[in-house]
Amino acid sequence: MRIAVLMGGTSDEREVSLSSGVEVANALRNAGHEVVAVDTVSGSLDVAEEVLLLEEGVSAAPPPVGELASLDEVHTVVISRDPALSEIDVFFLALHGGSGEDGTIQALLEVTGVAYTGSDRLGCSLAMDKEVSKRLLRQAGVPTPDWLSGERSAPEVAHTLGFPVIVKASSGGSSLRLVLARDLHELESAIDESRGWNDLVLFERYHVGRELTIGILGDETLPVGEIIPEHEIFDYECKYQPGMAQEIFPADIPPNLASELGTLALSAHRSLRLRDYSRIDFILDNEGRPWCLEANALPGMTANSLLPKAAAAGGVVFPELCDRIATLAGVRR
Repeated sequence: MRIAVLMGGTSDEREVSLSSGVEVANALRNAGHEVVAVDTVSGSLDVAEEVLLLEEGVSAAPPPVGELASLDEVHTVVISRDPALSEIDVFFLALHGGSGEDGTIQALLEVTGVAYTGSDRLGCSLAMDKEVSKRLLRQAGVPTPDWLSGERSAPEVAHTLGFPVIVKASSGGSSLRLVLARDLHELESAIDESRGWNDLVLFERYHVGRELTIGILGDETLPVGEIIPEHEIFDYECKYQPGMAQEIFPADIPPNLASELGTLALSAHRSLRLRDYSRIDFILDNEGRPWCLEANALPGMTANSLLPKAAAAGGVVFPELCDRIATLAGVRR
């Protein structure tokens, strides 16, 4: 197939997306496809630019807001008119956060009538909005931590949810705009910080336990993985800097627990109208109860990201994983 890999964008997950995109492009070429890599800010990339992005990798912190604000994202319809993209069979979305993951670009691609990978505009928008997704998870019988949302006082949050408590943006990703508050002072500070996020704020009960993740490919679950971060929570630095987290696939858990988590993950995937692939994250508390934290409609896709590691544990190497995702989209042409 002729595949265009869309990456970059202007969200605070831009570097993660670029890293995912160049690795996906290389993997698809290894799988025999004709590939064009496209930064939605600058347009088509040549091989030298791809190599440079791969060498740069992901920084310990996201790009500054001012730097992101200075970028102009190229309209997807305009990108589709690039001569290099005139006969593309499938657009492979390696975008993360912002308009690349909230359903905006998916809607634009649907308007242009092209096939693209991953969930459609509805699934992406439902998964991106954590407050909405938590309501749908509860409705589907998938346990998720108690929460409050919107303008709340620190005493109200503390009384309802106790400590520690997670404060996070409703549409955040890559553990950005996420704070763990352990007492009233830290909670008040987090609330002050959240006023600059320009997003609905969620306050979520924090369950101490093991972080587990389950990838879904097609309509099947991949082996469960366990994440052991160096920090108290699996934050941006732990996710993207070498040596900051142990990521164990398959997780050392009993088969019956793995089966239970797989059932819950599929329920989450289906209730949020996701398709092709996703990653569902859980906390297993100290009493052995699983709590679904979130669903990722467009999880990281570097060879060392969680979904590819889960696939590898299930016998699906990275080029094959990318090929299968592209093929799932190709049948919709």
